[in-house]
Amino acid sequence: MTAPSGSSVLSSVVARLRAAGCVFAEEEAELLLAAAAETREPLDVLVQRRAAGEPLEYVLGWARFCGLRIEVDPGVFVPRPRTEFLVEQAVARAAGRILVDLCCGSGALGAALAARLGAPDLPVKLHAADIDPAAVRCATRNVARYGGRVWTGDLFAALPDTLHGRIDVLLANTPYVPTSDLPFLPAEARDHEARVALDGGADGLAVMRRVAAAAREWLAPGGVVLVETSDRQQPAAVAAFTAGGLAATAASSDDYDATVVLGTRTH
Repeated sequence: MTAPSGSSVLSSVVARLRAAGCVFAEEEAELLLAAAAETREPLDVLVQRRAAGEPLEYVLGWARFCGLRIEVDPGVFVPRPRTEFLVEQAVARAAGRILVDLCCGSGALGAALAARLGAPDLPVKLHAADIDPAAVRCATRNVARYGGRVWTGDLFAALPDTLHGRIDVLLANTPYVPTSDLPFLPAEARDHEARVALDGGADGLAVMRRVAAAAREWLAPGGVVLVETSDRQQPAAVAAFTAGGLAATAASSDDYDATVVLGTRTH
C-alpha cells in the first residue's frame, strides 16, 4: 500500500478545515503541517483542535506580529494585525529608550517596539505588566530576548517606583470592548481569550480612563502614552487624556482599520 503523498495530506487537511468553516483553510493547513513537523505533535490532533474552533495561534503556539514570531499560550490575548498601527505610531514618536507595555498580554507590543528601536550600542529598557499571571508567564518569554522584565499587577501598581516620571513610551492596549458587546465577539475571542483582556466596562473605556488619569506622573517630560480604541470611542478617549493633563491627539488608518489615541506630557 502506498503511503499518502504530501499533497494528498495537505488536501485532506484543507478539506477538514473548510468543512469546519475556516475561511483561510489553505494557508492554515500549511501552517499546521509545518507545526506538526516542528513540534512532533500529531497532525490529526492539531487539525482537530483547529476544527473545533480553537484559535489558530493557540494551536500553533505563536502569532505573527510586526514581522516577529510571538509566542502565544492558550487563554492569552492574541495580538491583532490592526495593533501594528499602534506600534508604528509609537516608533514615530519615540524620543527615549525607556519603554513600558501595560496590559501586555503576550508582550507583543513591547517586543515589537523594542525590536524597532533597539540597537547594540543604544539598547532600550523594556518593562511590561499584566494583571493575568498566565499573560505574564507568556510575555516573559517574548520580552526576554530584548532584555525586558515583566511585572504582575494592576496597571501602574505593578511597576517599580524607579520608573516614576521616567517612561518615554507607554503602550497600553487596554481592553475596549463594552461589556454588553462581549456576547457578539467572534467565538475565537469570546470562548477562548481571558475576559479581563476584552472587557472594557460599560462603554469600553473604563480601564483606559484609569491609564489616562495616572499616565502623566509616570511619563518623562516629552513622554507619550498610546492606546487603541474604536473610531466611535475616540472623542471620549481624547477627552480622558486631556483631563489627565496630557496633550491629546488621535490617528486613524484605513489600511489597518485602527484608531490610536496619544497623550504627550508636554512639561
